[in-house]
Amino acid sequence: MSDQDNSANGNTNGQGTGGGDAPRKPTPAELKQQADDLLAAAAAANDDSTPEAPEEVDERSEEEKIADAMAALAAENTDLKDKLLRAAAEVENIRRRSEREKTDAGKYGATRFAQSVLAVADNLRRAIDAVPEDRKDGSDEVVKSIIEGIEMVEKSLLSAFEANGIVPLAPPVGEKFNPNLHEALFEVPGTGQPGGTIVQVVDAGYMISDRLLRPARVGVAKADDAPPAGGSVDTTA
Repeated sequence: MSDQDNSANGNTNGQGTGGGDAPRKPTPAELKQQADDLLAAAAAANDDSTPEAPEEVDERSEEEKIADAMAALAAENTDLKDKLLRAAAEVENIRRRSEREKTDAGKYGATRFAQSVLAVADNLRRAIDAVPEDRKDGSDEVVKSIIEGIEMVEKSLLSAFEANGIVPLAPPVGEKFNPNLHEALFEVPGTGQPGGTIVQVVDAGYMISDRLLRPARVGVAKADDAPPAGGSVDTTA
């Protein structure tokens, strides 16, 4: 062996046993190969430990399959029909409610405004009734003109009410009190009328279409005390 070979061998042995040199790092290709080997080994172990489940076999005949499919379609059709009927009913309810609200708006739209103007009609009537009867005969031209002017204003207001479906409700004296249409403000004793009979109309009531806008304010007769049961016996001869 030559001196150069001995020298090369010495250098190689020195590099392998030297404490200062780091070990060789694997290349990226080697790392990838190691990862692929580990994944393949894991997949093989999983296939060996988990047996494949056998496929379920449909043992039904063709007629049974067709019958089951038809039953499923019939059930689905029934469900869809029920949903369709419910949706149609809901649409119809919405349509009727909208029509009712539209009708009510046309009939009763002026309710709030009318309620605020009723006091004006009351005051006009009170002004006319406050004039003594002996001053309404026309002897006093000034009073006559004032009364005529107030009556014209009242007539115009009532005409405007009527155009919006508002009509006065003035029960005649002697009519039976109706709690659905009248409001009793006081009772009057000793009238000779049956209890609950209207003896005075303080303020007229008003109807708007078929609804009560304000009840008529009235005074009613007070029921007289009933005599003792059996009455009295005349003992005079």
